Formats: sequence, C-alpha cells, structure tokens
Amino acid sequence: MWTEADKSFELSNGTKNLSRFPSFFPERVSPRILTGNQTSKGGDDSNATHDSSSDSEAEIEEKIKPTALFDSRRSQPAQKQKRPFSGEESSRYLSSIMGDVGIHIGGGKHTLPKDFVCPITTHIFDDPVTLETGQTYERSAIQEWLDRGNSTCPITRQTLHTGTVLPKTNYVLKRLIASWKEQNPGSDYSPYGGVRAASEPKFGPSIHLSSPNSVISQATIDATMSELRLAITDLCASEVLGDSEMAVLRIERCWQEANADSEMMAMLSKPPVINGFVETMFNSADTKVLRSIVFLLTEFGSRDDNVIKTLKRVDSDVECFVELFKKGLIEALVLVHLLRPAAKSLVDMDIVDYLLEVLDDDANDNVPKMHTTAKTAAVILLGQILRSSYEATITEILRSILSAKVIEKVISSLEAERVEEKTAAVSILLRCMLEDGKCRNVISSKAKLAAMLEIFVEVNDDEQFEIVHFLSELVKMNRRNLNEQILHILKEEGTFSTMHSLLTYLQNTPQTQSPIVAGLILQLDLLDEPRKMSIYREEAMDALISCLRNSESPVTQISAAETVLALQGRFSYSGKSLSRAILLKRAGLDRTYRAFMRKDQRRHNVSADPQDTMEEEKAAEDWEKRVAFVLVSHEFGLLFEALAEGLDNTNEDLYSICLMTASWLVHMLSILPDMGIVGAARVCLLKRFVSIFKTEKNIENRVLSMIALNTFIGDPEGLHDLSLHMKDILKGLRELKKSSVMAFEMLKVFSEEHDTSADLWNHQELCQEDCSENGEVLAITCFRGIFFSGHSDGTIKVWANKGSKIQIIQEVREHTKPVTSLAILQSSDKLYSGSLDRTVRVWSVEEDGIHFEQVEEMKDQINSLVVANSMACYIPQGAGVKVHSWNGSSKFLNQNKYAKCLALVQGKLYCGCQDNSIQEIDLVTGTMGNIQNGSKKLIKRAYPIYALEVHDGLIYAAGSSFDGSIVKIWSTSNYNLVGSLASTMEVRTMAVSSELIYLGCKGGTVEVWCKNKYNKVETLQTSSTAKIHCLALDPNQDMLLIGTSDGRIQTWTLS
Repeated sequence: MWTEADKSFELSNGTKNLSRFPSFFPERVSPRILTGNQTSKGGDDSNATHDSSSDSEAEIEEKIKPTALFDSRRSQPAQKQKRPFSGEESSRYLSSIMGDVGIHIGGGKHTLPKDFVCPITTHIFDDPVTLETGQTYERSAIQEWLDRGNSTCPITRQTLHTGTVLPKTNYVLKRLIASWKEQNPGSDYSPYGGVRAASEPKFGPSIHLSSPNSVISQATIDATMSELRLAITDLCASEVLGDSEMAVLRIERCWQEANADSEMMAMLSKPPVINGFVETMFNSADTKVLRSIVFLLTEFGSRDDNVIKTLKRVDSDVECFVELFKKGLIEALVLVHLLRPAAKSLVDMDIVDYLLEVLDDDANDNVPKMHTTAKTAAVILLGQILRSSYEATITEILRSILSAKVIEKVISSLEAERVEEKTAAVSILLRCMLEDGKCRNVISSKAKLAAMLEIFVEVNDDEQFEIVHFLSELVKMNRRNLNEQILHILKEEGTFSTMHSLLTYLQNTPQTQSPIVAGLILQLDLLDEPRKMSIYREEAMDALISCLRNSESPVTQISAAETVLALQGRFSYSGKSLSRAILLKRAGLDRTYRAFMRKDQRRHNVSADPQDTMEEEKAAEDWEKRVAFVLVSHEFGLLFEALAEGLDNTNEDLYSICLMTASWLVHMLSILPDMGIVGAARVCLLKRFVSIFKTEKNIENRVLSMIALNTFIGDPEGLHDLSLHMKDILKGLRELKKSSVMAFEMLKVFSEEHDTSADLWNHQELCQEDCSENGEVLAITCFRGIFFSGHSDGTIKVWANKGSKIQIIQEVREHTKPVTSLAILQSSDKLYSGSLDRTVRVWSVEEDGIHFEQVEEMKDQINSLVVANSMACYIPQGAGVKVHSWNGSSKFLNQNKYAKCLALVQGKLYCGCQDNSIQEIDLVTGTMGNIQNGSKKLIKRAYPIYALEVHDGLIYAAGSSFDGSIVKIWSTSNYNLVGSLASTMEVRTMAVSSELIYLGCKGGTVEVWCKNKYNKVETLQTSSTAKIHCLALDPNQDMLLIGTSDGRIQTWTLS
C-alpha cells in the first residue's frame, strides 16, 4: 500500500514508528481510463493467486481483468500511491483505525507475534504443524478440520494432497514460542493480537454465533472476532495485494458465519474499512475477491446509510461498480442501486441494455443470495431512469424494453415484496402502454392487480397517480367485456375499499391529475346501476367539469375532455381511441373506420370471430348508453355548458376534443330515453354547431357538427331554430350528401318540412361556353371531374372543372359524322363514342385527356348508345335494338318497336319507344317484360318516350304530355306506377340526382322538380330559341351541364 522506499519501522522503547502510512481516504482513479494491464499490491506473494471457482467465473474474470489497473497506478505495480505522513501522524492514525474496529496494538516486549497464534483456535501454538500450503495450525484443530471431511487448507482453500496424514511438529516455531514465553513471564495471551496482565479485564462484549457453517463449530466467539480483527488489519494496513484479498475472503466468511451480527456490522461499516474494500477492488483482478467485496459492500450498504455516504464521496466508485456490472459481475448491480446515482449519469454510462439483459436472461439466478436481488435492482433503476430522463431518451429506452420482450419479467415485479419494486414496475409498464398500446393486452392477462391495490395507501402522491394512470390505461382494450372484468377486480379485491381510497385521493390531488382519477372512479361506479344516487359519481363529475372549465390551465382542460371522451369505451387493439372513427361511421363516412380497423388488425396480426364481435358490440353499446346517461344527466346537462366553452377556446387541441365529445353526447340524446335535456343542449350548443358546419374547412369536423344538428332536427324547437340558418345548412348538406347517408336523410327531412321551394332550391348560372363552330352539342357525360361533349361535326371535347367555370383541355375529331352518344364504362376507365358514321370508338381516360384505343364497326348508324363490360347496345336507323358483343357477334332485339332511348342497369336493358311503350329486356336470358304499353296515334300524333333514367330502383320515363304527365315513375321490382310529374312541356332529355329531377325541354328551358314531393321547384331559362339536347350532372351532383342545339354548353349550380 506504500512503497518500500517510503516504509521504515523502528523499534525503540517498544514502540513502532511509521514514517509513511496511507491517507484516511484512499485516492481513486476514474474507471473511464481503464487499461488492459493487471497489477497487484505484491505480485511475488504466494497468497496473491486464487483459483476461479467455476467456468463462468473464469469468463467473467477475463472481462474484469482490464479494469484492475488505472493509468495512475501503471508505474507502481506493487503498492498504492499515498500522501506522506510524519512518524507521529502515522502512529496516531494507525491507532485510530485499529481502535475503531477493536484492535489494540501492544507495545514493547508485550507484543505477541501473530505467527505464534493458530488462526483456528486463536491461541498460542502448543503443537504447531505446517501444511504443504505453507500455513501453520494447531495439530488438534487441523486434525478435527480434516476429520469433518474437509480436504482443503482452511485459509488458502488449496487442496491438500497428503489427505488426513499430518506432518511432524514444527519444532523451530515451537522453540521460538517457548523462548518468547520465557521473556514475558506472567503474561496472559490476548486473542486480539497482544498480551495483557492477568489483572486486566477481558476485551469487550461477546456475540452469539448461530450459523452451522462456521469453520470449527466449537471455536469460541472470541476466536471469530479475533480472526475478523486480524483480517481488518490486513485489509487496511497490508501493502501486499494478496494479503488484502485473503482478508476480504476471511471477512466474508466471518460475516456469513456470524449471520450479520450487529457488533460485527459496527466494526465493518467504519470508513477506513469501507475504503480498504474499495482500494482492494480497484487493484484486484480475482473474480472471487471482487464478488466478495461487492457482496459485503451491498450487505453493509443495505443496513447502514453511512456506508453509502462513504462510497458516494468519490464519484469514480459508482462508475467502477457500473463497469464491474457491465463486465459480468451481476452482484455489482445491487450496489449501484443502493448508491442511487442520477438517472442521467446512468444513461451516460450505457447501463440500460445491461439492465435488460438481467431481466431477460435470468442472470441473477446463480448469484449468491443478497439483501436485494439483481432483478429487483434492475427494475428499480429502470423505473428511476424512465421517471427522470428526457422524452427522446425515454422513447429509445421503451423501444428497447419492448423489443427485448422482458415485459413479462417486469409484470412479475407487481407481486414483489418490496413496495419500491412494485411502484417501479408500474412506472415502466405505464410508459410501455403509452409508447405501444398493444402491450396492455399482455399486461392485463398476466398482472395481479390486487397487489397494487394493497400498496396504494402506502406510497407517496406521485406514485399513487402513476398507479391510477396505469389502471386507467389498462382498461383501454378493444374488448369491452375484458375492460369490465378488470374494473370488477379493482373494485372488489384488496384489503381496502378502492372506491374510498380513490375518492380520498381525488379530494387532495392537484387539478392537473384530477381528470384521470375522476375518470377511473366513474368507470368503477358505473359497474352498478347508473340511475342510483352515488357520492362517488357526483364527486367525480364535479371534478371533471371543474377541470374542463379551468381556463387558466389548458392542459387540465384537454385532459378532462379526453377523459370524458374516453369514457365512451371505444378503443382499437393498440388502445387508440375510436371515438372519432365511430362517429364518422354513424354519419355514413365509414371508409375512415374500415381503413383504420383493417390497418390495426394487419399491424397486430389479429382477427375477430363474428360471433364474438357481435357480443362485444352489444356490450360496448350497453356501456356507452350507461356512460352517456350519467354524463348528460348530471346537474341537468351542466357538462354541455363546459363543452360549449371549450368550443369557443382558441386552443386547437381542446376545440377538437370538445367537438368530438359534444357531438357524441348530443347524438346519444337521440338514442337515450327523453330526459328533457335536449333543450339544455340546444341552448348551449346549437349556434356553435351551425357556425362550425358553415365555416369549418375540415370535412370531418363538419360531419361531426352535422351529427349533432341531426339530433336537433328531431326536436320541434330545434328544427325551428335551424330554419333560421336554412340556406347555409342546405348548402353544406348538398356538399356532403354524396359521401354521407345522414346528410342525404337530413335533406329529405328539410324538403318534407318546408313547402317554399325558394328556401331550399336555388340555381345560378356559372358559365357558358360557345362551341357553335362545331355545330350542335348532341351528348354530354362526366367522369371523375372531367366533362366530355360530343358535337354534330364529329368532334369530341374534353373539359376540366375549374370551380366556377369549365376549361377545355383537349379536342379530337376521329368521327366523320355527328357524335350522337357518349357512354362511360367506369370499371375500366373507358369512354365510348357512338356516331352516325356507323362506328363506336373506344378511348382510355387519363388525367390529361382521352387516348384512342380501337374502333368497332357497327354497320348501322348509332342514334343512342349504352355499354357494359362485354357488349354495347344501340338504336339503329330503323326498328329494334342491336346488341353488339366486343368479340364481334351481334343480335337484334325488340324488332317490332322503334326505340327512342335506352338505359342499361345490372344486365337489364330498358327501352323507351316511339309509341310511348317501355320494355325491360334481360340480356342474359333474353326475356322481355312490358312496363308501359304503347298507345295509338291520336290525330296523327305520336307521344314517344325521349328519355329514360333508372335511379334507386325507380324508372323515370320522360316525353311528351299524353295524359297530362310528362314524366312517369315506375318501380323496377313490380312495374307499378309510383308517381308522375304533370306539365304541358315536351321533354327531350333528363337527369336525376338524389334530390332533384332535371327536365330539358324543347323550348330551351330546364324544369327542376323535387324528387320526393313531385313538385316543380324552379325553371332555368337557357335560350328562347334553342332546344335542349342533353343534360349531365357532375359526380357530386352540384353542377348541371346543358348542351343546346345552338352549340352552347351552360353550367349551373345550386347556390
């Protein structure tokens, strides 16, 4: 421990003077500058070498060897660097150390050489024998040791090859002892390393040794304590590394034999002894010694905080213990846990992956039993790191935890004996669920939740909130029945009343944490009949509403709104809220919901049994009704006031959550029994929903507001209030009707309730394009926002919709005669053009226009054309209808009728004829049925059917007024007449939308009729001289295109 040059001993007047002695706190070197060399306090000492106890220890030793020497010690292989002392200081210092541990240095002639004392009996030798290992023992003691079946040297643990045969007496040593006794007559040997007069009192109190593993069970208490004191002396004062290492092993043996005696603890916890352990650890490369040091320091540190304080005085100690742990000395992890270094320093030392290995590989199974297991230490340290690190660091660590699949080991810590381990496990699992929600399914199936309930009243406020937050996240599974099973466990198990404990905590917790606590209380309370009075429910609702109205804390408001919405109980497999997707699905926008569910199932490789799905859906609906009843009935709809304030807030997150929550609860009012609360909701929210519906750019938010408005339509007072905003609401509904069934139904309700057409239907002209240079506009059709027009000079024009106008993007002229028909086959993105030049041309539709693909020769003029996947049907110049297959074959149908218009729907061809008759022909079977019989000419005038449209199972047939009706409406299922439109106009073309019927008349006007009421709502005047040849609607049914005989294309829209 100090250099030979600095060491000198002078015996003068019986006193030992030390000119150099180690400092009170040994100097340490940071393990960051570890080198690959190995050192010892005394490399030539025979006791410095110890065999590894197993193959695993040999492997660990290979890892640890590089840590045995620091750069500052490289030049001093046999000693420790110490500051110089004066002889007087050294003597005083050594005495203070020995006095601390009960070791007294004798003076002068009374000093008994330690070589005269048997290490087993701790008495002066009477018959000394020296074994082959070089160690000397009392013959009777070593004989008894061997007779007990031992075959090793008690001190060195080396195997004795001589068996039970002992060597002869060591007469040289025996004579030296006799000579010493002659020089010190009347002295009684003291087992503590010296002699004393017979009149001097015996040393100190004794201890009782109960361990059956003592080296010699009959050895006296004084002998054990004497050996311990001698070992402490070697540990603290010896300059030879081998002596210090042997001292460590002897101390460990004494500690285990004494079964952690309190007096021994007091001796070993002194700072000089602790520093002796650390100094030996810094220099040793022996795995067994290092393991013993770590074990002892852990034992001492777990019992005495002063030991931890001593170790913390030098930062490099912690780093060294971490390095030992990372090199394979698992016991060092427990010591790191006791030292509690800062989370950031643990992360900087790259300890996380090694902690996961401890959990994953059960590396602590082969570790000696300690006060704290390595697994416990790993869980506690991981919890400490996750609680204290930055978000980016936490995310990286959580991903490592999830990928390492050690989560089940963490779950098992919920049943640990130590509260600290349980709370750390809760912290880890909570953050795992927040990072990757699918793990909650594993946690819910394996966690013993009753164990957490037991500790809830014992832990601090922060840990209580983590437990509540954990439980709240746990019941966000995609199966309602499982969630309720967990809630029942929480409510019914445990020594203490969960409800009472949570309520007490709610009454004292900060507002930022109140929403989550209140939400869990409500869920537990709703397991009972929701109509019964409950103090828990009232307190929880008051807390939620108070938090929702706390404008000074947007975070608290958002948390409260999220909690209320989460009570709906709709979650995906990964725990994501499905509230928004469910609401959109109810409005008819179910594509978002289906896409989300398919993605979630593919990502987590799950599939649901249809029967289970039905049962779960029923359970979810029942739960949703119970929750909604409690929320809306509290204080007669007080929650609506708080949500209205949230909708007025400028915080986008709060606004979005309040919109979803308010829409959901107002929608539930239409499902729940009438409680008289619709009025309160209307007063608080109707104007806000109308404003959102009018101004919101996000279509999903508009749909959410529409869901609420749909509820108010069912209330007479609500419908009256909505009529004040009729035009704005109708405009929005028309925009949504194509994608939302609910919007379509609401339009029907409005049209039935209001007789004044001007309030509902009002068209305005957008633009007019002059194409007279190409002759008449004979055909118009639309596809994906692109318009196509066919002209009498054989030209086809392609137009793009630019909002308030249409813009030509392409013009082609492949036909030599007028283009009479344009038909779209949507399944293949094809445009078919029929012409009087007896051809049908096929075009592919692209974003930049159309591209010619092929021509079909028909041998007859094409007057009207409809197409299917495998055929085209057209009206030739004479009687009948021709069916042309794309493979070249053709057939002739309805040969006795002169067809004027065609419609093809689902393999059935509908023909409107010159004689006012209508036929349905099944193209598969060839059978034909009469929908309307023909009429004879009256006064040499015919009443042909000029236009046919099939829409929603109804056939709309338009022509000249024969019996006062210009349009008759028939059912496709039974051919019954279901309605008619009366007018004196002569219709040439027709277009039908979901709400309106447009009739293009011979006189240049377009009549607009309500589809539901069969009444005319508007007349559009396009020209006083031109005829209307064709009509078409855009895909959204908002824009009407009109083709006229004077070569103009007009666009009109609902204003």
